[in-house]
Amino acid sequence: MKNIFVFLFALSSLVFSQSQYRGIKKQTDDDNSKYTNVGNIGLTVTNFGTYGHGFSLWPEQPSCEYPLGSGIEHIFDGGLWVGGFIANDSLGSGRSGPFVTTGAVDAASVANRGGGWEFTNQPGSLVKERSSLIDSRFFSPQAVSHQDFVMDYVDTNRTLSNGELIVDHVPLGLAVHQETYAWNFTFANFFVIMNYWIKNVSDKYIDSVYIGLWTDTVVRNTNITSPRIGAAFYNKGGNGYIDSLHVAYEFDATGDIGFTDSYIGIQFLGANAHYDSVNFVSWQYKNTTDPNFFAPRTDIKRYDKMAGYFGGSNRWSSGIRHDDLKKPSNRSVLITAGPFKTIAPGDSVNVTFAIVAAKKYGNDPAAYDTDIQKKNLYSNAGWALRAYNGEDKNGNGVLDPGEDLDGDGKITRYILPAPPKSPVVKVVPMNRKVVIYWNKRSEYSVDPISGKKDFEGYRIYRTNAGFDLTASQDLQKALIQIAEFDSIDGIGYNTGFDYIKLDKPVTFKGDTTKYYYKFEIDGLLNGWEYVYSVTAFDKGDPANNLGSLESSKLANAIKVLPGTLPTSDPNVKVGVYPNPYYGNAYWDGSSERLRKIYFYNLPQDCEITIYTLSGDVVKRIHHTAASNGSNLRWFETFSKDQSQKMTGGEEPWDLITDGDQAIATGMYLFTVKDNSNGNIKTGKFLIIK
Repeated sequence: MKNIFVFLFALSSLVFSQSQYRGIKKQTDDDNSKYTNVGNIGLTVTNFGTYGHGFSLWPEQPSCEYPLGSGIEHIFDGGLWVGGFIANDSLGSGRSGPFVTTGAVDAASVANRGGGWEFTNQPGSLVKERSSLIDSRFFSPQAVSHQDFVMDYVDTNRTLSNGELIVDHVPLGLAVHQETYAWNFTFANFFVIMNYWIKNVSDKYIDSVYIGLWTDTVVRNTNITSPRIGAAFYNKGGNGYIDSLHVAYEFDATGDIGFTDSYIGIQFLGANAHYDSVNFVSWQYKNTTDPNFFAPRTDIKRYDKMAGYFGGSNRWSSGIRHDDLKKPSNRSVLITAGPFKTIAPGDSVNVTFAIVAAKKYGNDPAAYDTDIQKKNLYSNAGWALRAYNGEDKNGNGVLDPGEDLDGDGKITRYILPAPPKSPVVKVVPMNRKVVIYWNKRSEYSVDPISGKKDFEGYRIYRTNAGFDLTASQDLQKALIQIAEFDSIDGIGYNTGFDYIKLDKPVTFKGDTTKYYYKFEIDGLLNGWEYVYSVTAFDKGDPANNLGSLESSKLANAIKVLPGTLPTSDPNVKVGVYPNPYYGNAYWDGSSERLRKIYFYNLPQDCEITIYTLSGDVVKRIHHTAASNGSNLRWFETFSKDQSQKMTGGEEPWDLITDGDQAIATGMYLFTVKDNSNGNIKTGKFLIIK
């Protein structure tokens, strides 16, 4: 059902003004264009209280993709919920309610937002980005993480910015300041922290307050199954909860088994005010009959769900058997904390959650949900909690002796142990080889916990040719270590750095970075995409029971395609590979538009013209040294960020004519005109389909 409405919503954008809907990018104050991409999880966030985008921006933008670039999605959409009673004073006189302000609710698509989408923003209030990484263009001393998103919104309006009525909305009188935090650390790149400050901007008291996140989770591999197929895409999820870590989660129970081996968890981390309990409930999409899994449609029913009342019991839905939750269905999850006794006019409550992803562990069948399979989820949720606790290492809410690292007398959160800074890397593709250069800034890094310079060495990683053609692209897993160099200090291999250290640092045109190290890899396949990365690792910190930490393999990962270098030498022949071309080549996809061949030994600036044997022009291509194939469907599909670097002497072609037709089997001729001198070279190639 959801898919049908999403499809109709897409069609409606052709007829109606885009400004009517939040589900598509547009030039208004609603901003859903930002998503986390510094780590390994791609979560869309907005400035109107939601996360995920209902697949309205798919496939160009992730909703909640993990691993980033894999096509494995985990969230349809979700949003902040706040419920409570409105009273004249702190004693509750003149009390009315309960009322619940919802960021998002069960809906067939994000177009159905007149009711339930109850947070709005102020004119000009877009999502702001900042970063603690000094080489980021968003660097800010105020940043908490490697990628912060900052936004503000309110529940005080009864209409949307276009004048549309928010149906059945009774404002509580809230202003919300939200910040999200994401890191690229290997031990922290699988969660996004959602930090909310909820302020009472009315002249009334709000009491018996519950605050939570409602999430329409869906775990499917969109490279295998498109969200556009309909209800069958959404009804394959199994659910559960982890009481000790306050995590509600979903997994793929019967969908793309084998290609969606992951969990998505919604975790409550803590609050700055007293609350009695953390509650979990789940319900089936728009269900109105099942007493256990009914979908609440009124504020009273929604408040009951927030309070944990579920079939006559409360907290972690103890009235529902775990086995019922694990059965495949189209369910959403709600995790709440409360009640917070009262929020007086002008006062705020700070509540923090996390969106946590994890790969299933072990060899149990992919459709199962065993404790062994949740090993990584336990670990990842533990790291999210550790990030939240910061100086409060034991999480008891007070500063014990030795915990006040900055000496300010209060708990400083979001302090993580840190590996050395990622080195700045440059990868130069060449003919059947690449050359990797990097600088030495990692060697001056100071760990924030120990306060010591603890750099130990470097590791070099590479993917194998063809990794990007797999159905489940996990770049972090695909990057395989090919070399390691460390200090001569009695730790590790003691290789030293003489083999990779340059006699003098080098620089490149347009790049002021000084590169001190160099590593070459030979014997590569031209025309195949590889990814290279260099990390730095430290000595570890035995005093704090920490092993060696390594910088992110993804932070400086660079995609390159080896190939011939540009040349205008009249004695060098131009050519095509593979030649002959067979239609079932491994590097192709399954459709006509996913084919490709390469022209090689090209000048820096030239025009390629392809002809039939009868002399008809099939295709004209303008090639420059900066060409990288970004206009080809193959790179749009298998190299989604299209950041791949080529040598400048090769040009890919997808065998599609200027008339937008796939060429037929046969012999073809081509010419290459060097625009620098007018010289023309010729060649031919054979296509066999």
